[in-house]
Amino acid sequence: MAIKLNKEESLFRNELIFTVDAKAVNIDNTLVNLFMLLKHNGMRPKQRARPDSNSFINLETLKKVLSKLEKEGAIKGFNDNQDAAEMWLRSNLVNMVHRGNLDKEKISSLRPIHLESYRVRNAANTRDYNTADQVYLMLGATPIVREDLKSFLMEGWDQTTSKINSGNYLDVDSVGLLHIIKNINPGFLESSSNLNQIKPLLNEQAELYCDDVRRLLVYKRLIPRNVLIDYLKTITSFHLSIYIQKLIHSLPRMVEEGTSSIGNDWNIVVDTTDDIESKIARISAEDAEILSNNVYDYIKATFQINAALRKLKLDKINSDNLRRALELLKERTQDFEIYFETQWDNLCHTLDREDRSMIEEWVKYENTYFDKYIEAIIKIRGSYQFRFHRELIDNLCQKNNERGFLAQGRGRKHPRRFVLGTRLLETLVQILVLESDGSNFQTRTLSIEELMQNISDRYGLIINGLTEERFKEADLNTHLAFKENVEAFKLKLRQIGFYNDLSDAYILQRIRPRYELNVK
Repeated sequence: MAIKLNKEESLFRNELIFTVDAKAVNIDNTLVNLFMLLKHNGMRPKQRARPDSNSFINLETLKKVLSKLEKEGAIKGFNDNQDAAEMWLRSNLVNMVHRGNLDKEKISSLRPIHLESYRVRNAANTRDYNTADQVYLMLGATPIVREDLKSFLMEGWDQTTSKINSGNYLDVDSVGLLHIIKNINPGFLESSSNLNQIKPLLNEQAELYCDDVRRLLVYKRLIPRNVLIDYLKTITSFHLSIYIQKLIHSLPRMVEEGTSSIGNDWNIVVDTTDDIESKIARISAEDAEILSNNVYDYIKATFQINAALRKLKLDKINSDNLRRALELLKERTQDFEIYFETQWDNLCHTLDREDRSMIEEWVKYENTYFDKYIEAIIKIRGSYQFRFHRELIDNLCQKNNERGFLAQGRGRKHPRRFVLGTRLLETLVQILVLESDGSNFQTRTLSIEELMQNISDRYGLIINGLTEERFKEADLNTHLAFKENVEAFKLKLRQIGFYNDLSDAYILQRIRPRYELNVK
């Protein structure tokens, strides 16, 4: 018989650690829901139930809206070009699930290209599993950046009059989206939220994300809006993936040391060769395997913190409660073991003889009732969480995608390894060619060495590890692997148009900004 835990014991997600449910995440859905949170200051408004049974939004619904807009004189040419208009809707304006499968495909939402995109969505197909909550918390590390992002995303729309503003820097897709939503009143009900009371556990990482968003917004008058939104999507997924990986690396140490104030020594080697048989691929795959092996300890640490919060009778809406839970796990007060002896007895009391024998076998090497209790929970829920956390990491890392930094070939011979997709690299270069004196931004050129060092120092992604402490005793094969990786990195930069070494003069072999600017 399957052993059942009560609701509190089986609950894993802890907003004080990481708001996200371990599920298959779609980053477009994350942005749609993030825009909703930005619009409503951290609250997820509930959508009113519609009285008509045919309330699901599909392409026919949107085509009717466009037809009505043409009758009103707001647009021209729709009825004469319906096939072309439908292709535009499908390819540029809507996100779909099961796209291309005519029997299954459904609209999930409008594409996240404007803050108001969330107003037209089918909620069941736009689940983000609370990833948007985590991004919102990270943006809260620098509130001025959150407001600047909100202002950029809101451009072209007057909230007071619910009308499109003329003279704004909007592309045709954004204008089309605003025409669709301008007469729609979704009927939202405000709901309570505790997001604004929580601070990101990894505040340094959250501040780094805010700085990257700030730098991208510098380009808002130089880069087409849809390209900038794509950069935002890429960097958001990138930072979410780094955040969870750093948590997996550091949370067990936080529990062990009783504090969240621990050093940041996380880094990974990325393979830029695109060759699964390369020397660097082996080193990168080893780092990916370490991540996978550490997931178990992260899951255990989370269950330990959740148990400590229950012992203290504290909720998950105040970041100070996490500090108290970590201190309790380190100090373990006099009544700590007594409390968990009771919890252990309650868990075993409901079991029959066979299950009790099995659970006692699980915990026979544990010395305290707390450790027995946590180990039992891990045995019951751990494999589920492990499986879905790997899927979550794959999705946030954009596995096998040019926006991502994780790849996996087919079969056991080709395990997961960290890579550097060209679109992700392009986004990072656009960010790193900017420098600031605190108030002004301007572009600069960078040498290959400077760029690799900046990527390593800023994000923990190692391309040439020969200057890293962990490789100071590296053998010849490791030296050759990193040399090969650097040459492949140069090739990637040439492919995206940032690097050209036509001259033999070393001083001319530099990364050159695509857009020259001096913003004041």
